[in-house]
Amino acid sequence: MEEDQSFIHRNIQLVMAPYFIGIDIGTQGARIVLLDSNGGVVSASAKVFALDEQSREEQSPGLWWKACLACFKELTDAVRGELDFNEIVAMAVTSTSGTVIPLDSNNVPLHNALMYSDKRSVEQAEKCTLAALKYHHSGFTGFNTSSALAKIVWFGDTYPGKVVKIHKWIHAADYITGMLTGKWGVTDYTNAFKTGYDVSNYEWPDYLFTQLPLKKEWLPEVFPSGTVIGTLNKEIATTLGLPEHIKVTVGITDGCASQIASGAVNPGDWNTTIGTTMVIKGVTKNEVVDNKGRIYSHRHPSGYWMPGGASNTGADWVTNEFGGQLESLNKAAEHLMPTGLLSYPLRQKGERFPMLAPQAIGFEEEGLSMEERFTANMEGVAYLERFAFELIQVFANEKVNAVFTAGGGSNSEVWLKIRSNVLNLPIYKMKEVSGAVGAAILAASNTCFSSLENAVKSLTVIEKEVRPQPDLVARYEESYHRFLRLLLEKGYIKKEEIHA
Repeated sequence: MEEDQSFIHRNIQLVMAPYFIGIDIGTQGARIVLLDSNGGVVSASAKVFALDEQSREEQSPGLWWKACLACFKELTDAVRGELDFNEIVAMAVTSTSGTVIPLDSNNVPLHNALMYSDKRSVEQAEKCTLAALKYHHSGFTGFNTSSALAKIVWFGDTYPGKVVKIHKWIHAADYITGMLTGKWGVTDYTNAFKTGYDVSNYEWPDYLFTQLPLKKEWLPEVFPSGTVIGTLNKEIATTLGLPEHIKVTVGITDGCASQIASGAVNPGDWNTTIGTTMVIKGVTKNEVVDNKGRIYSHRHPSGYWMPGGASNTGADWVTNEFGGQLESLNKAAEHLMPTGLLSYPLRQKGERFPMLAPQAIGFEEEGLSMEERFTANMEGVAYLERFAFELIQVFANEKVNAVFTAGGGSNSEVWLKIRSNVLNLPIYKMKEVSGAVGAAILAASNTCFSSLENAVKSLTVIEKEVRPQPDLVARYEESYHRFLRLLLEKGYIKKEEIHA
C-alpha cells in the first residue's frame, strides 16, 4: 500500500524542468516526446508514413525528416507559452537497427534507405558471416539480411555505378542526428554493431576492407550512445522555434532504447518485451559469448554489456485466437493458475531462442477449454522465459536480479503474476516504455546526469510491481521441470542445456 501511495504522489507532481526530447523513427512512422525531470511525457506527437509495397525494402530519408519537422511543430505548439524552451537541455534519436543510407560528399542520400526488413541481401549476408567467422572471431559474426553490413555489400553488388560517389554510410538514427546538427559521419556502438564494428576492441576490423568490398573512409566514427556531439544547427533551431544551445547526442537502436525506457540498465537487470515475439535484453558485467548465435551482446554506454536474444514465441496467439474475450479469460486465469498443464504456443515452425531448434513446433494438451488453453499458453511462455534466463546466467556467470517488462503481454496482470512466480523474481513495469522515451532518457544521461543508470533512476516511473509468492513458486517449480523434460523428449533441447 505504501508503494502505491508513493507512485500516486509521484504522478501528481507538477511538470518540472529541465526537459529532454526523444525522437523515434520507426518503419511505420515517427514519434517525438518531450520528457520532464519527473519522467513524465509533457508533450508528444506522431506521424504515420504513407507506406507502399516497397516500404519494407526502401524508404525515403527525406520523408522521415519531413515527418520529424511536422512532429516538432505539433509538439512545441502544444506547450508554447506554458514552459520555457530554454530549459530543454538535450535530444537524442532512436531508430531501427540495420537500416542504412549511402551519402555523397554533400551528405545527400545517393539512394533510399535500405530498411532492416529488406531481405534481398541473402547471398551477401552469407558472405559476410563466412568472412567474419574466418577472419575475426571476437566481433559479431551472425550476419543475416537484417544486418546493415549485408545491405552495404548488396548495394555495391547491385549499383556499382553509385559506389564511386559514396562518401559515407550512415544509419537511420545518424541521418536525423545529422540533419539536426550538421554533424555527419558519427554513430554509436549499438548501430555500428551489425555493421561489423567490434565492440570488444572498439574498432572496425580489417576483414571488412580486405575480405569485403568496403572502404575505411565510408564508415563513421563510433561513440558510446548518449555522447554529446553538438548542438542544434542554427538554421534548424530557427525552423523548429527552439534555442540553439540544445545538445544533441549520438543515438541508439530501437530495441536498446526500449530497454532503457523499461528501466533495465544496471548489471543483473533484464528486460522482457512480449509482443509478437519475446525479446529478452539485459545488462551484464561480462560479455556473453554464444557460439550458436542465440545470444549477442551490444555494448552498454557505461562499458557493461547488453546481451539479448529473440524467440519466435511471443503473444501473437493472444489476439489471433482469443481476441475479444481477454477480460473474461484473464479473470478465469486467476482461478486456474497454476494449471499443471504443459503448453508451448509457438505459431510457426522453428525456434531460435533460447533453444536453436529449427524442427520445433508448438504443442498443447488435448481437450482443454478455452480458459485452460489461454492460461496454459501464458504459463508456457513463462517457462520459456525462465529457460532463457537460466541459459543466460550460465553464459554470463552472473545472477539475474530483476525483470523489467514491456510489450502487449505485460498488460495482463495475471500474466505478470504467472511470470513472476515461474521466474521467482520481481517484475517491474514502467509507466512509459516507448523507444522515444528511451531516447529522451539517453539524451539526459550525459547532460544532466553522471550516467545512464542515474538518468533511468530519476526519469522512470514504476506503474506495476509484482513479486513472487512462495506457495505459487513451489507449485510452478514442478511444472517447469516437466516442461523441460518434454522439450528434451521432443529433441528441442539437449540434456546439457538444462541448468535448472
